[in-house]
Amino acid sequence: KKITPIKSNSNIRKIMELPIYKLVINPEDEDTGVEFVALVNTPAIERNFHAFKSQKFTADDEKRIVIGPLMIPDQLIYRRDNSFGEYYVTYDAEMVKKIAEKFMRNQNSNNVNKEHKDQVDGVFMFETFLKDSSRGISAPNGFEDLPEGTWFGSYKVYNDEVWKDVKDGTFKGFSVEGEFLHQPHTMNFGKNVELTALLDEIISLL
Repeated sequence: KKITPIKSNSNIRKIMELPIYKLVINPEDEDTGVEFVALVNTPAIERNFHAFKSQKFTADDEKRIVIGPLMIPDQLIYRRDNSFGEYYVTYDAEMVKKIAEKFMRNQNSNNVNKEHKDQVDGVFMFETFLKDSSRGISAPNGFEDLPEGTWFGSYKVYNDEVWKDVKDGTFKGFSVEGEFLHQPHTMNFGKNVELTALLDEIISLL
């Protein structure tokens, strides 16, 4: 599988040496899963959402819709905390599907906060889907390069303060928040046919 690098202070040595954990949930328990979606300035998945307006150039006609990826399968995301130190996390498409299903089953679609802190009102999810070409479900314009199984969300923003922050660039993307189990995971970079392209991308970010 293609492993997508992210922008961080990491380097090639870190990627090869730091531990990698696969994030998983138990679909049947009450402890694991995504509970909130945060509006953030710098999303860990390194993809911003899109803010949509109507064709008319007047404030009254703004649709106040933001759409973007919530989780991207097979992406390496750098983390550092007191529990694990420095490490990377990833998740596959099947796990993203289970996470999205549990999120909706638990009716968490209105759980939105700012930068993983203050919960906000007047912002709600009205559409969510997984990219799945076998079912004719494609990615929105601007996100065609994202892999199969990417989880997307569309939010309606009635909150005036939040919409102002979206328009001025304070909020640029989504970041999911929840409890996950960490399973040690090994990626055989030596046999990955796309390793050269991966390293080229990483070097370009240093």
